[in-house]
Amino acid sequence: MDLQQLIGYALAVIVGISLGLLGSGGSILTVPILVYVMAVSPVLATAYSLFIVGITALIGSIKNGFEKKIDFRKVLIFGIPSIFSVLITRLYLLPMVPLQVFQIGSFKITKSVLIMIVFSVVMILASFTMLKSPKRISRFEENAPKNYNYPLIFIVGIGIGILAGFVGSGGGFLIIPTLIFLAKTPIKKAVATSLCIIAIQSCIGFLGDLQNNILIDWSTLLRFTLSAIVGVFIGIALTKKIAAKKLKKGFGWFVLIMGIYILLKELL
Repeated sequence: MDLQQLIGYALAVIVGISLGLLGSGGSILTVPILVYVMAVSPVLATAYSLFIVGITALIGSIKNGFEKKIDFRKVLIFGIPSIFSVLITRLYLLPMVPLQVFQIGSFKITKSVLIMIVFSVVMILASFTMLKSPKRISRFEENAPKNYNYPLIFIVGIGIGILAGFVGSGGGFLIIPTLIFLAKTPIKKAVATSLCIIAIQSCIGFLGDLQNNILIDWSTLLRFTLSAIVGVFIGIALTKKIAAKKLKKGFGWFVLIMGIYILLKELL
C-alpha cells in the first residue's frame, strides 16, 4: 500500500465523519477523492461511490429504523421511481454515452470529462443547499399546505435517480429539500428518510454495474468503505461536542470551492 492510497483512506474517514455529523454532504466528495487521489477512472469511480455511499447509508438507516425516524410510506412514494431510474441509468444510459462525446477543434469532451463536469455542477448545487439558512425551511414547513403533490414527487424522484446514477452520488442534497417542500416532512425525519432512499438506490445502482461486468478492485473498495464507516461512527460521537450548523456552512463553502476547481480543471 503506497502513500497515495493511505491518504485516500484517511480522506475516506473524513468523508464518513462529515456524514456522521451532518447526515448528508460527505458522499459528494467520494468521487473526487477516488479520481484525483486514488487514480480511479471517473466511470469506475461512480460505481465505487454507489457502493460506498450505499453501504454507509444502510448502516445509518438501520440505526434510524430502530429509532422510528424513517417515513417508510414516503420511501416507497419517492424511492420507487428514484431506484428504478438509477438502475436504468447504470444498466443502459451510462454505457450508451460514447467515449468521445463531441469535439470542437482541439477541444474534446470525453465521457470521463463529461462525468466530472456534471459532478462539479452537482457539487456546486449541493453547496448552495448546505449554505441555505435552516430558518427558511422551518417557516416553509409551518405554513405549508397539507396536501402532497404526488405526481411532482414521482417525477422529481425519476430525475434525481438519473442524476445519482450518472455521477454516483446519493443525491441527498436534492432528496431532503424535496421531502421537506413537496412531501411536507419535518426536517429530522426528512434526513432519516433520505438516508434510507439513498441506501436502497445506491446499492441497486451498484448491482446494475455488476450486471455490466465491470472490473472492480474489491480490496481497495472495501478498505475505502470500511474507512468511511469508521468515520461515520466518529462523526456520530462528535455530534454532542461540535455545532453541526456552523460545520455545515463551513463544509458547504469547501464543497463550493472544490466544485468550481473541478469544473475549471476539466474545462481548462
